[in-house]
Amino acid sequence: MSSFAAELRADPRTPDEIRKANLAIKSFPKADAEFFKDRAEIPAWWQSTLAERDAFFSAQVKRGEVITYGTSAGGRPLRAVAYGKPRTGRGTTTASGALGFGDIRAWLGPDHAKRVGVVFSGIHAGEFEGIVATMNLLAVLETGKDLGGRAQPALAAAGARFDRLIVIPVANPDARARITTRMLPFAGNSKTASYINVGAWADGSLVGWPANKEFTPIDFGRMQFAGGYFNDAGVNCQHDDFLGTMQPETRALLDLCARERPDLSLNLHTGADWNDYFLVLCRSDLGSALVPAWTELYRRVHSALAVASHRSTTNPVVESDLAHTSSFGQNLDTAINLNAGTLSAMIESPSVSFAGKRRDGTPAPSDPLKLLDAHLVMFATAFNYVTDTGGLPAWTEKKATR
Repeated sequence: MSSFAAELRADPRTPDEIRKANLAIKSFPKADAEFFKDRAEIPAWWQSTLAERDAFFSAQVKRGEVITYGTSAGGRPLRAVAYGKPRTGRGTTTASGALGFGDIRAWLGPDHAKRVGVVFSGIHAGEFEGIVATMNLLAVLETGKDLGGRAQPALAAAGARFDRLIVIPVANPDARARITTRMLPFAGNSKTASYINVGAWADGSLVGWPANKEFTPIDFGRMQFAGGYFNDAGVNCQHDDFLGTMQPETRALLDLCARERPDLSLNLHTGADWNDYFLVLCRSDLGSALVPAWTELYRRVHSALAVASHRSTTNPVVESDLAHTSSFGQNLDTAINLNAGTLSAMIESPSVSFAGKRRDGTPAPSDPLKLLDAHLVMFATAFNYVTDTGGLPAWTEKKATR
C-alpha cells in the first residue's frame, strides 16, 4: 500500500478544495523521462495528439462539420466532427419517461426514424489506440480511405448509412496535453503504459488499476505524474459524480447526447484482458430495456472480429459467447444510457506497447496495423447493426413499466 494513498485517505480537504488545488498545478517536472520515449518509427496513419487532431480538422474535414461542444476543466475546447443533420423537434418526455410509457419515440421526437451515432475516445487520454482508431474513422468518412491510404469501402458505406454521426477523437484534452508521447514503444510489459495512463505517486511507484479509481479527485500534489485518466481537476470522468458535481467534460458529453439522442454510443478504451488479448466489447450497467440489444451487438461485433481473425479463434460461435467479455458495472456509459436512452457500449483494446496471449496460451498478434484493422471492423459492424435493425425504436421494450 502506498503511503501517499494512505495520506490521501486521511486528507481533511473537501473534493472541491482538492480539485481547485489540482487546477493550479500546471506541470509535473519530476516525471520520469524514461517513460515518455516515443517509438522509433511511427507510421503516418498513427495520429494521436491534439496537434494532429487539430491539423486534420483544419485541413481534411470537408464533408463533416467541426464543432466545439464544450470546454474542459483546464480551459481546452472539446472538439468533434459532426456528419449529417441532427434530429429536429423535441419529444414530449424524458428517455426514462418514454421507456415507462412504452414508446421511446416520445423521447426521440418527430425525427425518431433518423439513425444517430456517437463515437468517442480518449476519455482516458493515455489510451492512444482508440484515439488513433477514431482519427482513421474520420479519414474514412472524409475520403473513403484510412490515414494509411488504404480504401475502406465497407466502413465508408456503413458510416454513410447514419443520418447523423458525431466523432470525438479526444474527450479528455487536458490529459492528452499532459502526455508528450505520440506512440509508446514496445516494452514487453505494461509498466510504461501504466505510468503514462494511470500515473505514479511522488516516489515513482505506480498508482495502478483499479487502485486509481479509489480517489475522485486524486491529489496531483502527491503525484510524480498524473497520467492520462484525469482531467486538470484530477477527476476520472469515466467515474464522475454523475448525480452531483460533474466535470465540464462529462456534462458537455451528456448534454451533447441529450441533444443528439443517439441510438448508439461507442466509448473506446485500452485495457483488454492479457490472457485474451483482443479487441472486446465490454458490458456496463444499462437499463434492462437495452440488454437484449447490447447482447446482439456483442454477438455481431465478436462474430465479425472472429471471421476477420481479430479474436482468439476464427470461430464466430465461440467468440460471440458472452463468457469472453468483462463487466465494468456503473460508469460513464451507464450515465449516457440513463441520460439519453442510448445503447452505450465500451470497447477495450490491446495496447501496442506490450503483448498478451490467446486463450490457449499462445502469443496474440502485436502488429499495430492489425489492431487498427480490428477497430475498423468493429466500427462497420456496429454501425450496420444500428441501421439494419432500426435502432432504439426497434430495440426497446414496448411494455409499459411503472
